[in-house]
Amino acid sequence: MSIQKPKGTQDFLPGIVEQWQRFEQKAREICARFHYKEIRTPVFESTELFLRGVGETTDVVSKEMYTFEDKGKRSMTLRPEGTAGVVRAYVENKLYGEPDISKLFYIGPMFRYEQPQAGRYRQFHQFGIEAFGSDDPALDAEVIAMGYEIYRELGLSNVRVEINSVGNPESRAVYRDKLLGFLEPLKDQLCKDCLARMDKNPMRVLDCKVDQHLFEDAPSILDSLDEECTNHFEAVQDHLTRLDIPFILNPKLVRGLDYYTHTAFEFKSEGIGSIDTIGGGGRYNGLVSQLGGPEQPGIGFGIGIERVLLVMQNQGIVLDPPNPLDVYLISMGEQAEKEAVKLLYQLRAAGIRADKDYTSRKMKAQLKSADRFGARFAAILGEDELAKGEIVLKDLGTGDQQSVSLNDWINQLKEKCERGV
Repeated sequence: MSIQKPKGTQDFLPGIVEQWQRFEQKAREICARFHYKEIRTPVFESTELFLRGVGETTDVVSKEMYTFEDKGKRSMTLRPEGTAGVVRAYVENKLYGEPDISKLFYIGPMFRYEQPQAGRYRQFHQFGIEAFGSDDPALDAEVIAMGYEIYRELGLSNVRVEINSVGNPESRAVYRDKLLGFLEPLKDQLCKDCLARMDKNPMRVLDCKVDQHLFEDAPSILDSLDEECTNHFEAVQDHLTRLDIPFILNPKLVRGLDYYTHTAFEFKSEGIGSIDTIGGGGRYNGLVSQLGGPEQPGIGFGIGIERVLLVMQNQGIVLDPPNPLDVYLISMGEQAEKEAVKLLYQLRAAGIRADKDYTSRKMKAQLKSADRFGARFAAILGEDELAKGEIVLKDLGTGDQQSVSLNDWINQLKEKCERGV
């Protein structure tokens, strides 16, 4: 029996992985415009980081983490999300000591043990940003606008932004009492997960997909916000309106992680079955201090790359293919084939995308390969050309061809590639 990939994982083969590369390229381009810089953190961390940073009452921690004991008897966990690790790095490396706010982004794999389905995998990939050092509502709007801009430039249609405020600890304490008063009469109808959440974190009951129909008349947290939270949330909405970012208020949006404060938001789109969330995030003003740092506010989001690419596929969006080969080198004859090895290296060293045949096929078969690879030119070297110190350069778009001196052919080819002719 052959060995197969683990359940809930994927192989990204040539032809598919290029779409990933284009997504990452677009994300990096937009990060540069918004002045976010890349950070890379370990794919596994101390389990305590996620217990403290994500929250023991969350499904992520209680049900989905890949946790193991290393040879030093330390409990380690494959990262289930990106924010906690970035905050740990921010604190450990004292980035809070810099005079300006820290604006960071990450791209990489995350791991959660859950039932695989369309758009949901046990190893999945996220692009995310985190900004530390300011509680200005304008920064909330910038973060939301940045995510929206990524979807817009990728060409996705019907993306909607849903926002809510989950308040500060004082507002949530008031809301907690109101929510529990609403939930108590429903206890006999709630699922076991909701019953557990009622005791530990009642707001997360509203995130349940099973019992959602029971919460239509649930009290809104927006009615429990104090003046500080109300002013902050109204300012965020005002900025989004000025930026012409369409948004919908969703008072039941609480997100699935415990560290959120004030603004919470999600990006949604149809096209992946019952799952419609393709990204989301919010503000987490207490997380830095909770993980050992000073009192520093933060805000960020995470985008599920698999989900975005799946929506793009369903909407018929194909990102521009990567640059094809500039030239495919064809050699005929023993001495020509030996010379082609050197010429191929010289082409690549000159910055030209090039390849050759390694199976000694006939010229017709090699020309077919050049077409399949999308090469703009074929460079043909036979024994006669080699004796004359020449090579035949054929434009595969027009069919035109000319003999060029081997002493200068790479420069001539490079000029043609740069001019697009």
